[in-house]
Amino acid sequence: MSNVNAQRLFTASCFALVTTAFAFAIRAGILGELALKFGLTDTQLGYINQMAILGFPIATMVGGWLYNAFGAKRMMYLALSTHLLGILMTIFAGDFWTLLLSNFFIGFGNGTVEAACNPMISNMFKNNQTTMLNRFHVWFPGGIFLGALISQFISNSDFISNTGFGWQIQIGVMLIPTVIYAYLFWGQSFPEREAAGQATVSENLKGIFSPLYLFMIFCMVLTANTELSTQQWVERLLGSAGAQPMLILAMVTGLMAVGRYFAGPIVHRLNPTGVLWGGSIIALLGIFLMSQSTGPMIYVSAILFAIGVCYFWPTMLGFTGENIPKSGALGMSLMGGAGMFAVSMVQPIVGGWLDAAREAAKATSATPEAADLAAGQATLTHLMIFPAILVVAFGGLWFYMRGRKN
Repeated sequence: MSNVNAQRLFTASCFALVTTAFAFAIRAGILGELALKFGLTDTQLGYINQMAILGFPIATMVGGWLYNAFGAKRMMYLALSTHLLGILMTIFAGDFWTLLLSNFFIGFGNGTVEAACNPMISNMFKNNQTTMLNRFHVWFPGGIFLGALISQFISNSDFISNTGFGWQIQIGVMLIPTVIYAYLFWGQSFPEREAAGQATVSENLKGIFSPLYLFMIFCMVLTANTELSTQQWVERLLGSAGAQPMLILAMVTGLMAVGRYFAGPIVHRLNPTGVLWGGSIIALLGIFLMSQSTGPMIYVSAILFAIGVCYFWPTMLGFTGENIPKSGALGMSLMGGAGMFAVSMVQPIVGGWLDAAREAAKATSATPEAADLAAGQATLTHLMIFPAILVVAFGGLWFYMRGRKN
């Protein structure tokens, strides 16, 4: 691996993850415009979100096998191709069905980035996996932070709005990090395919079917929905709560980016299970306060939510790599894929919660603004179930790992 420029590959991976993050942020920012442009309900918007997120687990689950066979280089070229196809199809979409397909391709590109970069980084930084994975995953919230601010700026720009292409321009912004990561990866030497934990596929499967791995898959379903199902609907959940939803998304993800960058000392001091357990408690409190608050208190509750979910995703992957090493690249890909698959399945349900709560509020003669507020608060109450279960699950994991260590 002497001829591998690990730092350049790491930087390129970060820009690839920024593309993924832009997809989440910008899609969250344009849901209202898509509803008006194409006459869509929240349930239909949920299906668009579902397809965008469903492409991710399909890519990671297939990618875990492909990585062992073909390596990171071909995987990244596949990510680039599907990113470009999905972005361009979305820009020129003329109907609901094209939006479904184009968002699936973007999601597939996002998942391929995850399937290739996580094991590649674990391979290049074997002695510092959790810290480097946290630094890599800085750029998911960091990219959402930048994407949310860009979306807010474009949405509030009268000049751009007057062109009639505001949401297409926002999608086009995603091409910037895509071109950058293509340039940084192009012509580089990649590490050998050792990220499977130097194990065969049969050994990977033994790790995957271990009780601890299956338990962590269950927890990944809940952590992913706690973080992403809340963020993806921020504009529809908080748009009538007296706060700027995209600024809230930028604030939440900005805090997460800073937290992940300095993750090393925190994870070392509290250990991964302590970080996960504490995060679930704080995330539950944050979502509860968001469901009860309006005005400035929304920002306070959002800060608590950001602290709670900050370390979920990378710490789950780091825990898997360090404590279930036989699962290898395949196990790491399936872990991320299971989380995203669960998020994709929940998206139409969240949209249905919003539609049902809004109609119930309107039946009581509530104004449209009051109905939107009631719908958002009711849906946040439903979303609390995910961190509530995690508080119990991660508490049990903490005691189990402590006993195993002793």
